[in-house]
This record gives sequence, C-alpha cells and structure tokens, in this order.
Amino acid sequence: MAALPATATAMAVAIAAALAAGCASEVDKTANWSPNKIYSEAKDEADSGAYDKAVPLYEKLEGRAAGTALAQQAQLDKAYAQYKSGDKAAAVATLDRFMKLHPASPAYDYALYMRGVVNFNDDLGMFSGLTRQDLSERDQKAAKESFESFKELVNRFPESRYTPDARARMNYIVNSLAQYEVHVARYYYSRGAYLAAANRAQAAISDYREVPAVEEALYVMIRSYDALGMTDLRDDAQRVLTTNYPNSSYLTKGFAAKDSRWWQLW
Repeated sequence: MAALPATATAMAVAIAAALAAGCASEVDKTANWSPNKIYSEAKDEADSGAYDKAVPLYEKLEGRAAGTALAQQAQLDKAYAQYKSGDKAAAVATLDRFMKLHPASPAYDYALYMRGVVNFNDDLGMFSGLTRQDLSERDQKAAKESFESFKELVNRFPESRYTPDARARMNYIVNSLAQYEVHVARYYYSRGAYLAAANRAQAAISDYREVPAVEEALYVMIRSYDALGMTDLRDDAQRVLTTNYPNSSYLTKGFAAKDSRWWQLW
C-alpha cells in the first residue's frame, strides 16, 4: 500500500488532534462530584443569575441522585431556573413531570404554586406594547391555566404558605380577564361591529360577576344597542347600570370616563 503524502499525513494528524481536543472538552467535570457538590454548584450559578448554567447541573443531579429528596429538590429548582431564564414551556413541563412522579410530595403545593406563577402574566390587564392588533386574537390560555393551578392549590392546600398569594393572583386574573373581554367589546364598538360588541360585553357580565369591568361592559351594551336601534335592550342595560352604579362616570362622561391611553391605539 502506498504511503500517504506528507501533506495528507499532516492533515490526518491535525484532524485526529482536533477530534481528541473535542472529546477532551466534552469530559464531564461533575463525574467525580458528590450529589451535594453538584447541588451546591447549581445553586451558586442560580444565585448569581446564571440560570442557563444552573439548569444542566440540576439535570445532572436528577440522574445522579434519583429516588432521593435531593433529586426532587433539583427538579423544583430546575423549573424555577428555567422560568427565570425565560423558558416557560420547559418550566411547566418540569413541574408537570414532578407532580406526576411525586403526587404525595410535601412540596406538591409549591409545585402547583410555581406552575401558576410561570403562567401568570402581571401585564394581563395592561396589554403592554399592543399596537393595532385585534384584541380578540390575543391568547388568554396561559392566564386561565394559571388560574386553574392557583385554584387547585387553594382548594387542596388551604393552609399552605403559598395560598394567600395564590388567592390574590386569582383575583387579579379574574379582573384582568374580565377587563380583556370588555376591551374586546369596546374594540368591536369602535369598529362599528355593534352586535359583536354587545354580545361580547354581555358574555363578560355573564362570565365574570362582581368585578370592576362589569360597569364598563354595561355601558358598551347601552351604546351598542342604541347604535343598533334596539331601544328596549338599551333601556334594560341602562337601568341595570344606574341601579348598580348610580354614580358611574360613564353616565356623565361616556367613554371619556376611561383612561384615554387605552384607546389612543385606535
């Protein structure tokens, strides 16, 4: 067999060296670490804000300490790190897996709480950054899933340390979802879709009782039915509004009673 030319030999050596270097770089630095050391390192990374570096360490720990309380803690901490690093879908998946594998865990209430927090959006009622998008196209799925997680926590673990905050967040979510429905109704009204506006406002009143948004929903109904020439329904809505909100600013200022910033968008 003919010998390889010197240049080909040199190239082969270079490739082999590169492959060897690659393999060396993939050596698991945690191979000889104890589970406690892995957890300590992961926690240090998370505490410093390097959540993306903490996640793989928690994953190592899950496998290394499988079946132990430390592995369960690693799962929960990994979910938090995933959430803080912006990977909400992965965080929810981790929490779902934890609850499926450990239904009797004393940390189950925390897992439910965290699942609610991950899906919770504290800008629900603010529509921050919204342009001229049709509000009816905005997805409220995460908010509703957040509410269900908090609801399960409150019902199953009324004495949990996380329950008071969960209740407060549930109240916020309900108010925000109701306000969302009313804003959709008002959006339809602004576009001349009066029947759609009235129906959406009516749905908000039916689905969300005793929330601040009901007042505006009634006013949207009044204006929509008036525009449609449906005077009986208009008068019924106005009677309900004046009875329940006798000092309503909508009765004197109309839509101007609402912060105009909502409606500068269109």
